[in-house]
Amino acid sequence: MYLSWDEQTVTDLSDANIADMYEGGYVFTRKSKGLMQQTRSLRVNLAEFELSSENKRVLKRVEGIEITAESLPMEYYDWSIGKLAKDFYDRFGQNIFSANKIKKLLTEPDKSNFNALLSYSSTQLGGKVAKLGYAICYAGESFLHYSYPFYSLGYPTSKDMGLGMITMAIILCQEQGDQHVYLGSASRPTDTYKLQFSGLEWFNGKVWRSDYGELKKILKNG
Repeated sequence: MYLSWDEQTVTDLSDANIADMYEGGYVFTRKSKGLMQQTRSLRVNLAEFELSSENKRVLKRVEGIEITAESLPMEYYDWSIGKLAKDFYDRFGQNIFSANKIKKLLTEPDKSNFNALLSYSSTQLGGKVAKLGYAICYAGESFLHYSYPFYSLGYPTSKDMGLGMITMAIILCQEQGDQHVYLGSASRPTDTYKLQFSGLEWFNGKVWRSDYGELKKILKNG
């Protein structure tokens, strides 16, 4: 279950107000327009971020994949994007994420809180561009909420795609001069994969902390 301490429907969608909400541990959800939940939010402080040897190893494994960012809603939506997302999320259980829900997030701004899409692609022999993955995000003026990633499970290095995609997004935001990249919630033992980055901070319900050891203990105990 997703950890949620509080829930608010925000009507002031100005960048300043949304930034304040994220600073207070709230993140946008896919449930309804303006709905934010306060959780044990994770973020990377980009002023403190440096690539570790493990980050570099992951990037080596996804070498040749390029990241691009575009604004939502999408002008030219294709059904294959929804199918890619459904096939990806079906691994975790049926009906977690429908193709129709993905389409709404990408094409219907009156129903979606997310305004940016990261695309990951590779140029194949013959110059054909293969779309390998996406992440549906919220982009503020000085931060990115990286959320709802999905990617092709048939790509040769798919086991490294998840971390590779996050790492590439962090690098892109750092190069753009952003302050933070939010990585969603740390609420389950399996969320330890998000603890791979220097400059990581987590919200404990009151303040932001940077003690990895404490967070690992919390996640281990569920």
